Amino acid sequence: MGVEMIRRAKADGVQVSAEATPHHLLLTDRDVLSQGTNGKMSPPLRTERDVLALQEALADGTIDVIATDHAPHSVEEKAKSMVEAPNGIVGLETSLSLMLSELVGKGKIGLSRMVQAMSCTPASLFGLSGGSLRPGSVADMTVVDLGNRWTVDPSRFLSKGKNTPFGGMSLTGKVVMTFVSGEAIFIEKN
Repeated sequence: MGVEMIRRAKADGVQVSAEATPHHLLLTDRDVLSQGTNGKMSPPLRTERDVLALQEALADGTIDVIATDHAPHSVEEKAKSMVEAPNGIVGLETSLSLMLSELVGKGKIGLSRMVQAMSCTPASLFGLSGGSLRPGSVADMTVVDLGNRWTVDPSRFLSKGKNTPFGGMSLTGKVVMTFVSGEAIFIEKN
């Protein structure tokens, strides 16, 4: 399995990084049966055993980054047959809340590990000035209401894409503000 190869390479001192998406950390190949083309992605969803291996690898640092793999598609594109429909789902608007609810909330990883994997480590790996709240660093940040319970409603997504297998799911933790270079670019409107 890929996770074991990465784990061995890191143990051997190879400079390698790995990422996983919220959907690969949470969904299995069985979800494709209920989700149809909203469960079609690349790489495809795998077994529950694979999901658990990814979760463990995230927790122990083998997987460095949680990436959204945001792939918005129109309703018409995803309404095609399983063979014709494009791969991918909208990931940006649910990723943080999914990780808070399903991994942090269920004790699979800690909150600081999630922040590292979604912010600090990606910035560091790509040599970006973000990912830190140190004085003098770029003021890019997200404000999260950790107690906000909400239900995923794709019709309310700001993205043009509405293709998600998480529609109707109840989550805890919601982004309420986003700042880029100190400027508020998103403020949640109830």
